[in-house]
Amino acid sequence: MRIARFSIDGNVAFGAVEGEGPDGLVLDIIKGIPYAEFELSGTKVPLSKVRLLPPVLPNKVVAIGRNYAEHAAELGNEVPDAPIAFFKPTTSVIGSGDAIEYPSFSNELHYEAELAVVIGRMCREVPRERVKDVIFGYTCANDVTARDAQKREKQWARAKGFDTSCPLGPWVETDVDPSDLTIQATVNGEQRQLGRTSEMIRSIEDLVVHITEAMTLLPGDVILTGTPAGVGPLHVGDEVAVTIEGIGTLTNKVIKRG
Repeated sequence: MRIARFSIDGNVAFGAVEGEGPDGLVLDIIKGIPYAEFELSGTKVPLSKVRLLPPVLPNKVVAIGRNYAEHAAELGNEVPDAPIAFFKPTTSVIGSGDAIEYPSFSNELHYEAELAVVIGRMCREVPRERVKDVIFGYTCANDVTARDAQKREKQWARAKGFDTSCPLGPWVETDVDPSDLTIQATVNGEQRQLGRTSEMIRSIEDLVVHITEAMTLLPGDVILTGTPAGVGPLHVGDEVAVTIEGIGTLTNKVIKRG
């Protein structure tokens, strides 16, 4: 099931996405929130009549660096002995169709297409055999990075945590096997990244176990699983799209920060 979060007539709701093709998609509005048991209301609105919002509002986004060997190599880095985890704040999260604002402190903005894991229940110290039980679903993400600031400042907080640096969407897919999906990024329609989730160094199970050894994850929290090779620059006016097989396409335009 595809679960979207949207706004219509000033109201925010969740809905199950039904249908196919850009003109055939409708939202069946959900009663309640999708992390618990819910019912479909039967009230349906065309997707074209609503504004898609970030599919979740995470308490925290835990991102993983250098989880694809070719990406680590393209930036001159070694594969780390343990997963490199960092945070992106909630203020960095935007939805599909929202604008990425080019930060004033950077001259080298990069896209990074990633598979995002959405947590469905509060969990801590999750054993490997129970990882699937705590996952709500999966969505597309773009770990937008001020690469020059990342290199200059060493710590990644500003480089990867600035406002609008975490596009998520367009919805959460709850019924997909994430182990071997095509993941790609295009800029202005030109393919820039193409990889498969099977190329991850550490699996989703590895990452959930590693992260929850240290912290509690809450419903709606997001894990970014790393990016394949092919990262590169974005400029004001560019339109960047992240597409993941079986999930959908997340599209954002880059604008100058006002």
